[in-house]
Amino acid sequence: MGKITVLIIAAAPKRKNRLPVYTLAQPVHADIERRKSRFIALVLPVAGRDAAQQVLAGLRAEHHGATHVCWALLAGGHSGMSDDGEPSGTAGRPIMEVLRHHELDNVLGAVVRTFGGIRLGAGGLVRAYTDAIATALKSAQRIEYVAQASLQVEVDYGAEAKVRRWIALHGYLLESSSHGASVVLTVILPAAERRAAQETLRDLTQGQARISGVD
Repeated sequence: MGKITVLIIAAAPKRKNRLPVYTLAQPVHADIERRKSRFIALVLPVAGRDAAQQVLAGLRAEHHGATHVCWALLAGGHSGMSDDGEPSGTAGRPIMEVLRHHELDNVLGAVVRTFGGIRLGAGGLVRAYTDAIATALKSAQRIEYVAQASLQVEVDYGAEAKVRRWIALHGYLLESSSHGASVVLTVILPAAERRAAQETLRDLTQGQARISGVD
């Protein structure tokens, strides 16, 4: 009899008594003008630095005539910011401060600037980048960010239907599946539930499930 491998993608669970962390339900935009310079703001949820860099590359391609594409990323240990040629501290940091003020994480805030010929000075730049991101966030819908978890579970082919029903019953995401000498199911679920998931899967398979990926 072949085997089934279930892979559930992991991240660390929240600490007890930790305040909720929020992200955005969908991207938000704003377009403002300050002394003939145009500031186009975008704030959106991202999975991490790689996803953020892809978004920034897209913005640079779309606005190839822009003077600056400044940004700030809040994504746990992958956070960062860039003034992209603006005077130090006048763009990336103001964007970051607005994101922090809204208690966001796993979000990218970016502002594309097209220079209008009039210098704004350091103070004017700080206000412009702050206003651009703050204006975009006026229409934002915050949702609680839930860290995701991973397990790898190997069971007999005969248990595949049981495992699939368990995934569907709990509303977990079956990301992919493949069938060969074994069946591999990739499933997404909240990190806080992975311990309970491990115990449930072992009960479901009468202790036959071999599980890895649990601390």
